[in-house]
This record gives sequence, structure tokens and C-alpha cells, in this order.
Amino acid sequence: MPEAQYSAPLIGGHRVHLASPRKLPRASRIEGRVAVLDIAFASESGGRKNSFEHTTRKLIDALGERLVAWIDHHDSVHHTIYAADPRFVLSTKAENGACPQMVTAERVARLGPADSVVCHNDFDGLASAAKWIRGGEEPYVGCDEDARAIDTRVGLPAALGRRFDRALRARPRDAELQLVILRLLTSGLREEVLWSPIDEAAAELEPREREAERLATGYRAIAEGLVFVDVAGEDEPFDRTWLLLLGQRQATIACVAGADTVTFAAAFDSGVDLVSTFGLSGGMPTLVSVHRSKLPEALEKLGASLPDDGLKK
Repeated sequence: MPEAQYSAPLIGGHRVHLASPRKLPRASRIEGRVAVLDIAFASESGGRKNSFEHTTRKLIDALGERLVAWIDHHDSVHHTIYAADPRFVLSTKAENGACPQMVTAERVARLGPADSVVCHNDFDGLASAAKWIRGGEEPYVGCDEDARAIDTRVGLPAALGRRFDRALRARPRDAELQLVILRLLTSGLREEVLWSPIDEAAAELEPREREAERLATGYRAIAEGLVFVDVAGEDEPFDRTWLLLLGQRQATIACVAGADTVTFAAAFDSGVDLVSTFGLSGGMPTLVSVHRSKLPEALEKLGASLPDDGLKK
């Protein structure tokens, strides 16, 4: 779509752009003053093309003075570049398990106003965006804590948080669903009709969980504290989050290898720092994804190697 014809969805008086660290909107498509929420500084795990310099910094520089806030809680050595810039409120994952708790009324008042919001397309990011739009007020009591539980996978979210979490896990790439959730959160849960598509999506998660449990039987220990399963070529949809959590029941680190992407995960409170182990500039210390071509190198850094009989069991 030509840029002149593009218009981001309007929610609570803000244009909203859903994004991820490696897939950011072009500055020319973002209207007016901009707040960026729960978007980690990109690291080298996605390759040079998706690195900090070619992704994150490119957007920051292109926005210039239009950038009013960048609030995030993921580790990055590049945070020091902006330490003296009051627009940047940056922490580590250990300091803040989730981002919404960093979006306070004081900060929104100090940094804002903004015409557009760029947010991560997971619950943590959507809740952060809703809280910004609401002037720093939680969309519902306990939303901050639900975001922390969901983003760290430590403890369980309350009933409302579970409904959102299950819907997003069932349809992780459904932008329309993500916008529905943001609209409901921004309304303070008053637009009850919006629960229907959310609960419909959440109902789709159970068979994906069962498929993840089947795939989990294929985990193999390939080093001390590390289990590995290859899911490339699997046709049935599955819940990757659940598969990784099931792997962590067997070992400290679970590795799930897909056709293009390999994900390593450990518990939030495990003390594991995959970012340092893999020599990356930033990200979540306990959750790192790399291109499948980098799998042998990543395993070597963990003291492991590919099984002698190949990847698939």
C-alpha cells in the first residue's frame, strides 16, 4: 500500500502501530509525536540486517524530535547511548519483569503527549499501550501483575489475564485480534462485546497445547541441562510457549528448532543469561531466537552439538 494511502488504526485518540524489535514501522508512516513501548533494542540474533544499527537506531534517528518516549525493559548494551536522554526510560528484564509497570501516570504526563503509539504485539506491549493511552492508569486492577506473570512465566496471571494470554498464544500473528484486545484494554474493559472474538480465539489453544505435549515427547538431552526437539516439517499447529515450558520441566534450557528459527528458553528465575552466552548485545536473557543456520554455533556455545543421528528423532 502506498504510504500516502496508509493510515494506522485510531484507538483512544492515538494512531497505533503494532511491531516487534526486528519489524518496526517506517518513520514516514508514523504520524506526529511518537511513544514507543515495550520494543527491545534489536540484537545480532536476527542477523546484521536486523541488528540495532539497521533497525532500532534507524527508527530513532528517523523520528528525531518527534520521538517523545521510548519505554522498554529488555537488556541491551546500547542503552548507554541514551542514558542522558530523558525520553528514554530503559531497564533490564531483571529490574522490571514487564513493561506496563514502567508506564506510570507521572511518566506519561512528563513525556507526552503523543499522537502515535508503537508497541510490541504481545500482551505486555498491548497493556503498555493501553496504559499510555489511559494516561498511566491500569486498564483493570491487576493488569500490571498479569503482564508480569505472562511475560516472565513466573506465577500465574489472574482469570482476566489468562483469557488474553490464551487468545494471543492461539493466534500470535493475528493483528486484528491484537487490536481488538488493545481496544478492550483501552476502554477499561467496558466494551464487553469485544470479548467474543477474544474468547473464540482462546478456545483454539487447547488442541495446540495437546500437539505441543505430543511434540514434547521428542525432547532429547544433548548436554547437561539442555534438551532439544526438532519440529521442522510438523504440519499441525502447536503452542510454542507451552512446548518450551514443557522442555524446561526436563532441563534448565529447552531448545525448539523450527524450519527457520531456533528458540532457546530457560526459566526467568533460572540465572541463565543466554544473551551473554551467545555474545549478543541485548534481548531477553532467558529467551533467545536465532536463525536455524546458526544452530551448530549456538549449541557449541552451550557445550552441546547436534545428535549423531541428525536433527529429527
